Amino acid sequence: MEAQIENAIEIAWNTTSDQSLKEQAYEFLNQLRVEPQGWQACASLFSRTPRSSDVVRMVCLEVVNYAVHTQRLDPQSLAYLKQTLLEYARQVYGPGHQEHIDPPALQNKLSQTLTYLFVFLYTDGWESFIEDFLAMTRSPDGAQQDNVTGVIFYLRILGSIHDEIADLLLTRNTNDAKRNMELKDQLRGRDIQMIAQSWKELLALYSGRHDAIVETIMKVIAKWVSWMDISLVVNQEMLNLLLPVVGRTTPDGREDKVRDAAIDTLTEIIGKKMKGPEKMELLSFLNLRDIIAQLIASPPLSELKSTPKYDTDLAEAVAKLVNTAMADIVRALEDGQLDDDTRRRAEQHLHDYLPFLLRFFADEYDEICSTVIPSLTDLLTLLRKAGSLPPNYSDMLPPILNGIISKMRYDETSNWGHEDEQTDEAEFQELRKRLQVLQKTVAAVDQNLYIDVLSNLVGETFQRLDQQGSQMDWRDLDLALHEMFLFGELALPNQGLSSKSQPSGTAAERLAIMMEKMVASGIASFPHPAIRLQYMEICVRYWQIFDARQEYIPRVLEDFVRLVHDDHVRIKTRSWYLFHRFVKHLRAQVGNVAETIIQSISDLLPIKAEVPENDADDDMSSDESDHSADALFTSQLYLFEAIGCISSTGSTPADKQALYARLVMEPLFRDIESHLPKARSGDAQAMLQIHHVIMALGTLAHGFSDWAPGSTSSQQRPPPDKLVSEEFSRAAEAILVALRELNSSADIRTACRSSFSKLLGVLGSAVLPQLPQWIEGFLSQSSSKDEMAMFLRLLDQVVYGFKTEIFNVLNLLLTPLLQRVFGGLSEPINGTDDEIQLGELRREYLSFISVLLNNDLEAVFISETNQAFFDPMISSVISLGRTLEGNLTQSRLAFGVLIRMASVWGGPDVATISNNPSTTGSPKPAIPGFDQFMIDRFHPLCWEVLRDPQFKPASDAQSKQVLNEIASLQQVIYTKTGDMFIQNLRSSLFPHLGMDGTEYLRSMTTSTDKKQFATYLQGIWKSWRT
Repeated sequence: MEAQIENAIEIAWNTTSDQSLKEQAYEFLNQLRVEPQGWQACASLFSRTPRSSDVVRMVCLEVVNYAVHTQRLDPQSLAYLKQTLLEYARQVYGPGHQEHIDPPALQNKLSQTLTYLFVFLYTDGWESFIEDFLAMTRSPDGAQQDNVTGVIFYLRILGSIHDEIADLLLTRNTNDAKRNMELKDQLRGRDIQMIAQSWKELLALYSGRHDAIVETIMKVIAKWVSWMDISLVVNQEMLNLLLPVVGRTTPDGREDKVRDAAIDTLTEIIGKKMKGPEKMELLSFLNLRDIIAQLIASPPLSELKSTPKYDTDLAEAVAKLVNTAMADIVRALEDGQLDDDTRRRAEQHLHDYLPFLLRFFADEYDEICSTVIPSLTDLLTLLRKAGSLPPNYSDMLPPILNGIISKMRYDETSNWGHEDEQTDEAEFQELRKRLQVLQKTVAAVDQNLYIDVLSNLVGETFQRLDQQGSQMDWRDLDLALHEMFLFGELALPNQGLSSKSQPSGTAAERLAIMMEKMVASGIASFPHPAIRLQYMEICVRYWQIFDARQEYIPRVLEDFVRLVHDDHVRIKTRSWYLFHRFVKHLRAQVGNVAETIIQSISDLLPIKAEVPENDADDDMSSDESDHSADALFTSQLYLFEAIGCISSTGSTPADKQALYARLVMEPLFRDIESHLPKARSGDAQAMLQIHHVIMALGTLAHGFSDWAPGSTSSQQRPPPDKLVSEEFSRAAEAILVALRELNSSADIRTACRSSFSKLLGVLGSAVLPQLPQWIEGFLSQSSSKDEMAMFLRLLDQVVYGFKTEIFNVLNLLLTPLLQRVFGGLSEPINGTDDEIQLGELRREYLSFISVLLNNDLEAVFISETNQAFFDPMISSVISLGRTLEGNLTQSRLAFGVLIRMASVWGGPDVATISNNPSTTGSPKPAIPGFDQFMIDRFHPLCWEVLRDPQFKPASDAQSKQVLNEIASLQQVIYTKTGDMFIQNLRSSLFPHLGMDGTEYLRSMTTSTDKKQFATYLQGIWKSWRT
């Protein structure tokens, strides 16, 4: 069997093997893993002499691991494995005549296998596990631990044991966690002192002689110290061995992985969980402050700082040590039960370590800075919770705030906006967000300090700008503007440290002064693009300042008009959006210069559609880095909406508004006309040009009015004057021409639908005469079910908004509209997407019928024009009511429609539902015969659904909702038909179901809460299932 295994592995891992042979080999090896005796052959093959290839032995160990883990081997099998692998380890790694050493990967796999055996046998069967491998570290005479191979393997085993039973990053089930806890207890009680002693002896022997062994010892101690007695590590003998490694130096300040590992070990020792007093005592005992001070003063972190030889790995290691110590100091100070002596000691530690923290926080490398942010966050949180700060705490804030502000600045090597530095810039912006959180916390602790420091920073920066002009370093200006951008959160309502925070009057005054200085400084013309962009961002964010101080608006508008023409691609597209935001906020103040603005930016309005290349980069990109033609056009649309905003202010006469709309739309109309012939013949560029023009017309309309039919929101502007509506009627006609001529294009239909929804706001009821044409275009043979659903949703809005005016139009178009929808509902389903779209169309169709019924338009269904379609419409609703596959929403909606129909056309109530139900005469339906129609057509549907195997109201929430609607429908039918319904039940339903019916009638006629009747029906349903 061994030969078969070896052959199969060689074939499977040979790149030149025949594919069919490979598949057979893999199949054999998969069977081998689950074969009860397969592991024995693999163990033998692994330890065999002469050796197999490394890949064969690696796979064999994997099979053994799998068996130990999953097959619950009996004690005899585990003992056999123990003996086989221990003997092998002694031959290869033990003292004396060592055979060829395994490569590192195979050593790791063997360590893992032995660790699995440790887990199962250390308690009972291999109690000498640690001793056996420790013995391999000694020379044949046992005098010294000078068998390097054995030492490395012993340490590898210790590291593997920790990873298996104590690594907190791994999630384990309850049984494994309990087992691991017991193993740690046994190690602590049996071998931990011997292990700690071995570390001392190995460090004493190999320090300065074998760096790889010393580094490994440090890493093992760092792992084990979290769950062993701290005194075994923190004692003078061990520290005398550890600290020299922490403090050792290398020639020329070269990187020293051993020293870094020793510092990490010290960090783990400091980070060990213990009570506050004990931790403060530990910091003092270790004299950690002096250790850190010496490390910071060492050449790699002092003399070589800001040079290419700066040891960033060392800096990050020491920063982690500082972060761990500071976090524990803060945690101790948060303890309200701390005694006075410990508190004084903790406060002294806090003041001692703060300079270290700020040193690394200010490091030019962001990775090092980020290392100490957690403890700085903890410190600031402590100060915020403390309330009124004593001087010894308040004195900490200025250096912390100054440190935060300094880190907000781009460093000297940064180049803003370069394509090849996008990743670095994204990481820096992420760091700025973290710093902003810290800065906000400082503001919460001492708002006055925050206001003064930032005000001084901004004021001094603008003062230097006056002196240095365009020669000033853009990074300093960017820092001041960035802080301005953040500062306003204190000054304006709902932008501070919480959504309910009250604005600061002092901050508002300072912000107004800052804004005045910024506008007056001419910074909008600064050469560096980042500054020009920041200027616009700030103007938009704090537009309220200009609303209060309108004398600044002309200057800022002039700046914006110039900046929207900026050549820098990142500024150009962003500026168009920001310009739109600015004029939208201040539209009431800029209407008087609308014509000037339109003329000034008219050169940016011509649309030049570019068909993307087939091999274009399809990778997702952020808005700021996407400079494609499509992204450019998306930004260009903001200009059209901006023009709509400034052209339609309340102070602008209607004829002027119409003129401005005409000035912008005339070139767009000509554009459609000139490109339509080519688009008809399938020219992709012409088609895309018309698509863009249609989108621009809709966006311009949205700028004029964002009113939606039926909306009562005070935030939305009402429909414009008739003169303006007439201009946009021309736009609607132009779009309809394109929709009619190019209806086969899904992109054109999408653009037209988007513009139609936006035109509603400017056309108002003038859209109604055009509705048949819109429906013809949107519900064509080319339209997908998804498109039909979206248009029906739009139509709901139109019906709701113009319900008093739409009847005549709706009367003419209802039948053709429903015919198109029925066509979509009856199309075959091809795939999951199609099924989802069909479900959406069904829901929107039912919703549309509900909207008509709920807005007093029910007469349109039974008018002379639509009578012939009444019965098919009812049948379609009933059909959807019984459709239970997938989502039951459509069934629930269908029953809701039937309930509404029964209420509307069933006539007045002739029966009451109460504790003493009564009937008051014969049914008087609004439509002759509708009473019997409800009994014959609506009521049977209820029982059809109840008997459907897919209907499960006891376990499915959606079925429960449908059941409530079924109960409601039956009760509505009863209230409209009274005794007529009861007689039908007694003569037809009850005999068919084989039930007495008395309890059913009692529940239906007395359950004033429909859920009570639904519960009764669920009982009937349940009786059928048992």
